[in-house]
Amino acid sequence: MAWRLFRRDWMSGELRLLALALVVAVTAVCSVGFLADRVSSGLNDNAGQVLGADLLYESDTPIEQEVIDRAHAASLQTAKTWQFPSMVTFDSQSRLASVKVVSEGYPLKGTVTLQHAGSTGAAIERESVQRIPPAGTVWVDPALLAQLQAPPQAELRVGMKTLRVAALIENEPDRNVAFVNIAPRLMMNEADLQATGLLVPGSRVKETLLMAGAADQISQLRTWLQARPAKGRQIIGTDSARPEIRASLDRAEQFLSLVSVLSVMIASVAIALAARRFSARHQDGLAVMRSLGATQSTILRMVAIEFLLIATFASITGVIVGLALHYVLMYFLAGLIPATLPAVSWVPGATGMLTGWVLAFGFCVIPVLHLSRVPPLKALRRELDVGAGRPLVAVLVGVLVWLGLLLLHTGNAKLALISAGGFIGAMLICAVMAWVILRLLGRLRHALVSRPVLRFALAGLVNRRGMTVVQICALTLGIMIILLLGLLRTDLLAAWQNNLPPDAPNRFLINIQQDQIPALNALFEREGLGVPVLDPMVRGRLIRIGDKDVDPAAYESERTQRLAEREFNLSWLTELPSSNRIAAGRWLDPKAAEVSFEDDIARQLGVSLNDEVTFDVAGELVTARVTSLRTVKWDSMQVNFFAILSPAALQDKPATWITAFHLPEQKAAFTQDVVSQFPNITVFDVSGILRQLQSILDSVTAAVQFLFVFTLAAGVVVLSTAFLSTQDERRYEAGLLRAMGATSRQLDQAQRSELIVIGVMSGTLAAAFAILIAQLLAVQVFDISLSTGVLPWVSGIVLGLAASWLGGKMALRAVKNTPPLLILRSAE
Repeated sequence: MAWRLFRRDWMSGELRLLALALVVAVTAVCSVGFLADRVSSGLNDNAGQVLGADLLYESDTPIEQEVIDRAHAASLQTAKTWQFPSMVTFDSQSRLASVKVVSEGYPLKGTVTLQHAGSTGAAIERESVQRIPPAGTVWVDPALLAQLQAPPQAELRVGMKTLRVAALIENEPDRNVAFVNIAPRLMMNEADLQATGLLVPGSRVKETLLMAGAADQISQLRTWLQARPAKGRQIIGTDSARPEIRASLDRAEQFLSLVSVLSVMIASVAIALAARRFSARHQDGLAVMRSLGATQSTILRMVAIEFLLIATFASITGVIVGLALHYVLMYFLAGLIPATLPAVSWVPGATGMLTGWVLAFGFCVIPVLHLSRVPPLKALRRELDVGAGRPLVAVLVGVLVWLGLLLLHTGNAKLALISAGGFIGAMLICAVMAWVILRLLGRLRHALVSRPVLRFALAGLVNRRGMTVVQICALTLGIMIILLLGLLRTDLLAAWQNNLPPDAPNRFLINIQQDQIPALNALFEREGLGVPVLDPMVRGRLIRIGDKDVDPAAYESERTQRLAEREFNLSWLTELPSSNRIAAGRWLDPKAAEVSFEDDIARQLGVSLNDEVTFDVAGELVTARVTSLRTVKWDSMQVNFFAILSPAALQDKPATWITAFHLPEQKAAFTQDVVSQFPNITVFDVSGILRQLQSILDSVTAAVQFLFVFTLAAGVVVLSTAFLSTQDERRYEAGLLRAMGATSRQLDQAQRSELIVIGVMSGTLAAAFAILIAQLLAVQVFDISLSTGVLPWVSGIVLGLAASWLGGKMALRAVKNTPPLLILRSAE
């Protein structure tokens, strides 16, 4: 019976609106899901390019052959590097260099950017390569040549072997960004290592195994490595990349998750409206079946199976269409996203099917239960008002299902709750405001005796007050999503990208001595770079929290163990840095022994407000009370510290100074002047990291913009569905008006006036709510400031009028083509 009912309803067109709503919902979710899944995986692959591999295994001792064999057995690509400090000589000049020996295959991911210099030292060519220096040659940082006062293609003495400089290193993918023992890089081939005689038993060297391959094999090997911890070993994956990279990747995933949230919002509205129409149009037929002896349980099972068939076929169609649309989007994105995207995963398709079933039953369960209770008397008295059947329960079930889907698609409870709370609150406020405005319009229509057309229009709105409120809320939600997309696409993305402005610092100077500051300031001013902001830096190890000594082995997390073992870069400051924000407590008192911790580090180490912590600074103990916890924008590229102490606690300890500044490309020779005048100062170029960050930003921006285009199209479909769901009421009302003598022209004018009122109301409310939600997301989720002007208000009203006009015309076309007599007889 359910199958026959399904076929009959489909042939008669009764299911097409509900099926279309489900197809649109699943298509929106799947197309976004397929693309978001691939883009997210691509961005993680981009993080792999930052590391030079998918997984790094570092060790202070030679890496066991068992680990290498295990990687090869898992069909992973491998390469090895050895890093250690060594003196490099040219003529009579010697300088400390950070030597990096690389094996064939390095880097497994990403590229090394090289500069090939002419005889004058000016860079004449830049290239990105995925290879290592040929045997007998080295690649070096430009700073090393400047310190040695050596020309390009110089021959450098490295240990007992002389090697020729073949290129200058501009960027390498797995460069460490710790400001500890940094020296200019010298990269050489593994084949030359033994001849240098640099490595002997007892040498201090960090050996790294780079691995790349299938994600599941990487995950299994990482789990195996973590199960056999050893001192001096470190496992680094894309999720534990540098803080500034992690911050950008996390924010990218939030943007992509937000698109999925908005798609689920649209799906919810479409299904709710379609379910209401389905329920209203099936009451008469099911009442006849009841009068012929069908029981409530029979009706319930039959309708439930029919909904299962609708949900299954519509979900399969939605998955297929979503997959196809995702490929169309990928065609346009191919030239915009630099990351190589992985193959299609089955997970978004399964999620789409699950979403279709959950939406169908979550928003239709109450109408289905209600249909099974339609009384047989309804078959004889069609005017009998059966009602909606426990509307509050339907709303509660819908909200719970909605929240579940939001959590499923975002994986971020905070984002889901803020979005859900914002939209639900907006709809409640919208309903109340629409109800109040309609009451005022009801009083106004009595004064429009001389304007019968407008009076008819207002009468239609007021007499169908409940449905008008539903329609305004649905239209408001659709327009609000469109406006919110516009705000996110422009203002939020722009605000995010402004966190990394064009003049963001791209050079760091470290090891600056106190007596060098005046001369360094003069050099900066002479080059027109302004006076640099210098921060003191002191090395110290955290040894005690409260009355307990810090024991690295007591922490479960491997990263926390490394934090507990390492020395911190400490500083003393009188003012809070611009890239920091107090999350708890108060800022430091310069005259008291106090310390401020970065919030995440404090949480990992178990440091709380008002704890007394002790640092070992060059053999001297420094004790301070924790007065604040800070959040730090690591992707600001400013100088930041895990722990900042008050001057009273640290100012008398030996310190060097550090600064970050932006150096324009046309003044690249400035760093050589610094090194020549101050040989002990190390210049660290992070412009390559900035380019990697900008590459991630550009990738996400392009992906989100295209995702928004599709979601915007889905929003337009929902707006049309909102008007089509009221088609029966509008047809009946139009028939009555025409039977009472209204002309087609008057009917058009009345409908046009009604649509204008609905459009203006919906557009204005949508603009207000979109701005409010965008501000909440900007502040609470993305931690950026957002400013809006009058454009959202104007756009909201224009969109409201356009959507109301187009959607209304679709409904009126069917109304005008139906004879009034047929409409009136069908209502008897």
